[in-house]
Amino acid sequence: MRSRRCSRTGCMEPAVATLTYAYADSTAVVGPLATAAEPHSYDLCSRHALRLTAPKGWEVVRPDAELGPVGPGPDDLEALANAVREAGRIERPAENEHQVTGRRGHLRVVRD
Repeated sequence: MRSRRCSRTGCMEPAVATLTYAYADSTAVVGPLATAAEPHSYDLCSRHALRLTAPKGWEVVRPDAELGPVGPGPDDLEALANAVREAGRIERPAENEHQVTGRRGHLRVVRD
C-alpha cells in the first residue's frame, strides 16, 4: 500500500491529517487522516496541519485527535491473521491427480 503525501506544493512528507472545508459554517476542519482520499479534501503532513490558518472570519477546528502516522489497528491485524489462516485451510488437489474434462480444447490448427 502506498502512503499518501502532503497536498501542499513541494512537500513530500507523509500525510497524517485531512483538511476539509465546511463552507456553510465558515470552518476549516483538520482531523485525522481519512481512510481513503476524498474529493474536495486535502491531506496534510503534521507540520502543515499544525501551522494551518484560516481566512479572516473563518474558524479552524482541530478535534482532539493525535496527529501521527496511521497504522493498522488491532482489528486490522486480527482480520489479516484470520484471512491467512483461512487461506492455509483450503484443500488443493494433489499434483498427480489430473482433472479430465469432456470438452475439446479451444485451440486448433489452421492450415495455410
